Amino acid sequence: MINRSALLLKYKEPAIQWITETDPNNDDRGVTLEMANNDRTVFLISEVDAETDDALQAWVNRNYKELFEAELEEWYTDATLWPKPLTLKLFREWFDVECHSVLIDTVGGEIIDDGL
Repeated sequence: MINRSALLLKYKEPAIQWITETDPNNDDRGVTLEMANNDRTVFLISEVDAETDDALQAWVNRNYKELFEAELEEWYTDATLWPKPLTLKLFREWFDVECHSVLIDTVGGEIIDDGL
């Protein structure tokens, strides 16, 4: 086990609507909830920040903007296309937060950070 918890964002319908409406090549097929939630980014946070729901919510409240920007960047690198302002209220309308506290490293050895 490693001393981290995994935080994942699950897309909700308003985020999918924004993704589809913002796409300059929209061919009316759009992105579905299933597509957006198929392969999600995992954010590692400290175990302490995930010990209780209150601790997790406090961490999300402090870090929602960075999480929001990371997700938006995956869809459109041009920040002028992003909704303004990026508020906690909008974040909660667009994403559910999942947290998993047990992470087991089945590979072992060194974990390499590529600097992102």
